Amino acid sequence: MIKSMTGYGRAVETVNGREFTVELRSVNNRYLDCSVKLPRSLTFAEEAVKQAVKASVSRGKVDVFITMKTEGAEEVQVSLNRGVLESYLSAMRTMVTDYGVADDISVSTLSRLPEVFTVERPEVDEKQLLEDLLSVVHAALQGYDAMRTTEGAALEKDLRSRGQTILTLVEQVEQGNAQTVSDYRARLEAKLQEVLANTAIDESRILTEAAIFADKVAVDEETVRLRSHLEQMNTMLTNGGAMGRKLDFLLQEMNRETNTIGSKCTDVRLARIVVDIKAELEKIREQTQNIE
Repeated sequence: MIKSMTGYGRAVETVNGREFTVELRSVNNRYLDCSVKLPRSLTFAEEAVKQAVKASVSRGKVDVFITMKTEGAEEVQVSLNRGVLESYLSAMRTMVTDYGVADDISVSTLSRLPEVFTVERPEVDEKQLLEDLLSVVHAALQGYDAMRTTEGAALEKDLRSRGQTILTLVEQVEQGNAQTVSDYRARLEAKLQEVLANTAIDESRILTEAAIFADKVAVDEETVRLRSHLEQMNTMLTNGGAMGRKLDFLLQEMNRETNTIGSKCTDVRLARIVVDIKAELEKIREQTQNIE
């Protein structure tokens, strides 16, 4: 199956007392471009998250947003740094004695001074934290991938339908091309009869001219290659996987064959059919831009 490059996924889970929220959204891009936004306490996990995304996505601009909440208060220990505090107090009393400034020392004043308090936080097991986070990332990726797969199925259906339309148009070109040669021969013979009146017409000359004309307008090689390209497209759709860029290259070849057919068509009816083929190819090209 094929997948769309656009998608969205979200997962919210509480693991080991921490609530993780992971959101992924993506848009079309020629290559994989992954951007991860997470809290400062999780910056060490950025590369691991990118690798998890890379394992599931091969093309597109993917933005990942991660938040983390801790259930309950962490066991933070705050203690008074007595040595620092006594040094501050000594210096302040000297200011009062030597310089006569007002003695307005208060707890609020002292508590704002650097390093008066020592804050100790529990040591975090980064390995376990990363494992917990990635479990939620993978859950979000599953939802994200499911959405891309659903959109991919719709894209596949549309591409197959348009491919069948082009195949029908190619058949009309092949039939019309044979009729063009037949019509040319009839016009040539009528013209010669008009010009030569009662003079006998050289049948071999008519056959030669018709053969030369048929060779100039022959599109057999182009239609055969176009049919082959359409068959290859259907095979790629059946096999699935990342194929956006391959389809893009294949479409270039289809356009090349179609342009050649157009340059050989002298009949207005066939020219209109070629325009219709080009229109369908353009619609396929637009859809291909959404395929991973």
